[in-house]
Amino acid sequence: VSIPPVGHFTHRSVISHCEPARPGASASERPFARIGRDAPPANFRYNDEHSPRRATTRGNKQMDITVGTFNLNNLFSRYNFTAEVEIVSQGGIEVDSEVRFTFAEPVGYVFRSYMGKLVEQKSPAERQIIADRIRAMNVDVLAVQEVEDIGVLRQFALEDLGGMYPYQVLVEGNDQRLIDVGLLSRYPIGGVTSWRFAVHPDEPHDYIFSRDLLEVDILDPKKRERLFTVFNTHLKSNYTRWDQDAEEARARILERRRRQAETVAAIVEARTRPNSSYVVTGDMNDGAEAESLAAFRAAGWVNGLAAPKETRPAKSERPAEYNAPHTSWTHRYKPNRQPPQFELYDQVWLSPSLARRHVDGWIDRRTRHSGDGSDHDPAWVTLRF
Repeated sequence: VSIPPVGHFTHRSVISHCEPARPGASASERPFARIGRDAPPANFRYNDEHSPRRATTRGNKQMDITVGTFNLNNLFSRYNFTAEVEIVSQGGIEVDSEVRFTFAEPVGYVFRSYMGKLVEQKSPAERQIIADRIRAMNVDVLAVQEVEDIGVLRQFALEDLGGMYPYQVLVEGNDQRLIDVGLLSRYPIGGVTSWRFAVHPDEPHDYIFSRDLLEVDILDPKKRERLFTVFNTHLKSNYTRWDQDAEEARARILERRRRQAETVAAIVEARTRPNSSYVVTGDMNDGAEAESLAAFRAAGWVNGLAAPKETRPAKSERPAEYNAPHTSWTHRYKPNRQPPQFELYDQVWLSPSLARRHVDGWIDRRTRHSGDGSDHDPAWVTLRF
C-alpha cells in the first residue's frame, strides 16, 4: 500500500471547538464556533452530564471512556433554495426549458447533487431523532459518517446536541455524494491526519478510499498525554445501479472493499507500534467475519462488539423465526419475500493493547424495522483507564 507523506491538516475545515450555548439563549446570544487547535473557551466547564465519567474499583479511581460509531444517514445542511422553471411552448409543444436559481447575495455555492439528482437534507424530525439517540448514548468520543461538512457537524453539535461535544473534527473526503467522516469528542484532540489520498498497489492511479480514513489522537483532559488514537472510515457501499449486472457489480464492490480494508490495516500498522492503543471504527458495509475484512482480523485487532448488550430488545419479526439470532448487528436489510438479513456493519475494533481495557460493548437498538433517524444503529464500547 502506498502511503503519502504524513502532514497534519490545519485548514479551517478540520477542527472546531464550540462553547455550548447558554440554555434559553437567543440565536444572537449564542457564541460563535472557534476554529483552531487551542482549547475550548476559558469559561467552558464540563457539567455533571458532560464530564468524563469515573468508576471506583477497590478504592482506586478509574476513568471509563466510551467510544462509539454512528452513521448519521445524510446529515446535510438545512439550507433550501427556490428554483423557477421557465417553459417555452409553441403550438402546444414544449420546445425548451430553463431552471433558474436565484440567490439574494452573490456568495459562492455548490449544488449538492449526485447522479443528476439533488441530495436532500435530513428531515427535521429525523434530525431530532438522531440527536436524541446520541444524547441517550452519552458516549465520550463518537465517530460519525455521512456528514456534509464541518459547518454542518459544528451546527449539529452546538444546536442539536446542546454543546455536549466541544471538539468536532471533519476533513473533506472523496465522496461524490458529499458525505464525509468526522468525530465528536468531549476529550481534547491532538493530531489529525486525513488519508483520503492513499492508494492501493493494485490501483496506483486511483484514491482507494470512497470517503476517507480519518486519524484522530484523543488526549487526556489536561492534554498531557495521548490516551488513544481513533481511525474512522466508511468503506465501499453495496449500492448497485439498476443498469449494472448484479453479479459483476457485486464482485467489483467486494474487491474494492477488500483493498480498502487492506489499506486501512497497512496505514494503521505504519502509524502505530505493537503496544499502541488505538480504535479502528466506522461503517464497514460488511460483517465483521466477512472475507472482505480479512485484513482486520489478520492484523490481530479485537472486535469490541462480538457480544454486545442492547439498550432495548429488537422489534419482533413476523414470523418469529425471522428474528435476529444474536445481538451483534447494526444494519437490517429485508429482501423482497425473503427473511431479513442482520449484519454488524458498524464496528469498533481495538488494538491488542487497548483490548485489555475493554469493559463491554453496546448497541442502541432501533424501535422501527427501518431504523430510527438512520438505517444504522449506533454502537459503542467502554474502555477503563
